[in-house]
Amino acid sequence: MRTSPALRAAALAATATVLLPLAACSDGDGDGSSTPTGASTASPSSTPEDLASQQLAWSPCPPPNPAQGGGESPSPLPGGVVWECSFMDVPLDYAEPDGRTIELALVRAKAKDRKRRIGSLVFNFGGPGASGVATLPAFGTEYDKLRTRYDLVSFDPRGVGRSEGVQCADDAQLDAFYQEDSTPDDAAEEKQFVQGQQDFIADCEKNSGSELPFVGTTNAARDMDLMRAVLGDDQLHYFGISYGTELGGVYAHLFPDKVGRAVFDAVVDPTKDAEQSSLGQAQGFQLALDNFTKDCAERDDCALPGATPQEVEQGIADLLGELEEEPIDGLGDRALTQTLATTGIASALYSQETWPLLEQGLDEAGGGNGGLLLALADSLNGRSEDGSYDNSNAANISINCADSEQRFSLEQTKAALPAFRKASPLFGDYLGWGLMSCTGWPVAGAWKTPDVSAPGSAPILVIGNTGDPATPYAGAKAMVEQLGKGVGVELTYKGEGHGAYNSKDACVQRTVDGYLLNGTVPKSGTVCG
Repeated sequence: MRTSPALRAAALAATATVLLPLAACSDGDGDGSSTPTGASTASPSSTPEDLASQQLAWSPCPPPNPAQGGGESPSPLPGGVVWECSFMDVPLDYAEPDGRTIELALVRAKAKDRKRRIGSLVFNFGGPGASGVATLPAFGTEYDKLRTRYDLVSFDPRGVGRSEGVQCADDAQLDAFYQEDSTPDDAAEEKQFVQGQQDFIADCEKNSGSELPFVGTTNAARDMDLMRAVLGDDQLHYFGISYGTELGGVYAHLFPDKVGRAVFDAVVDPTKDAEQSSLGQAQGFQLALDNFTKDCAERDDCALPGATPQEVEQGIADLLGELEEEPIDGLGDRALTQTLATTGIASALYSQETWPLLEQGLDEAGGGNGGLLLALADSLNGRSEDGSYDNSNAANISINCADSEQRFSLEQTKAALPAFRKASPLFGDYLGWGLMSCTGWPVAGAWKTPDVSAPGSAPILVIGNTGDPATPYAGAKAMVEQLGKGVGVELTYKGEGHGAYNSKDACVQRTVDGYLLNGTVPKSGTVCG
């Protein structure tokens, strides 16, 4: 998903979680097999043509590093298949192909049926800023059927995780940053808010200034085409989720003749600029909140006060108003503020499966215990229990600001707030003030909206979810139209949550599996759910 920095890549975390060359491990399949000389055979001055023939050194994956979210080494898949990791060299700047190279971290699990293997299926899980190297193993069993004919592959895009991860504020600074009021109500609070944004951007420039011009989506798409060649595939078979659909669309525009079987799930609307996208998210999260409060009001056992959806939502709004005046105890010495509570609510709305946690968290916060809502906020903010943060927020802002050319002044932001409040009484201010996240960014943005037109591309299956809060349903239709006639194939899922395939809806999974595994293209306009 291309979330605003206020609602970033950690939709994945809400439901779940020194670059060193790895030892060689050759499988002899011609699919990026390794040599015993480190991460790759490319030289620091290699051209893209040279880099396309580099040999990768695969070995069992180490534990995720702090920038990827930390944790344990990935567990083997059914049958004992071990996740393997490697690094791939890419140009820092494709305009200077003989210049500096950087390393991208990759992960894979080999296909079960090697004789019927189609190739590699490359995943991007969104954000931007989500670590594919950490995320794919965490969700690997949910894609295991696709592993019958594909090597499952993902990567940390440039600026993310182990791929020259962007660094901004440190852990203590981030704790303070997230405690700040993100919805100022008067001139003094506005001054403090703007200063906080400027300080954060200054830290990004200080710690990662040389990488910031090169972390945008166009370069990530070029990296994927180089990856396709290095993995030994004539075409890129691809599964993009959320922001991964925008990345996939840009790839299809740049390399339409290289698109293989591709699926876009939880689709970003490529026709909307930064302000329009944030406004759409305000509407989407309000829809999800309305569905949550309706479910609560209709159940006799709902713990929240209110006999109607409107009364339940008013109770939530009242709680947030009280937290603005006086935060409550959270976790350790950290309090639950209004901003963190709003983040926690948003986090739980990404999936219907986490609605019970939202209900419990709101009920406990009403009684003065903000621990659960703060934990939900931490998951969206990329904070581990030990107090360390991954780099997904820094990467999210860096990639968003490298892409979007829009920069909003304080006056422009305040002028936009009424529209945001109309779209969502609860999330409007929260998302509206987020428009200033790129104000003062040291790198100019690349576009107002991305070009995803892809004449000549193979069919791309585009899935829209009617209840998706982060990437509203209308984005799927817009993506189909922008990809062009005969390219986009629309599939609708009538359900809740961010994305459709992982909803476990049998119709969606049957349709996606049929296309990826057998090449069966469904009729555009097919409806599931």
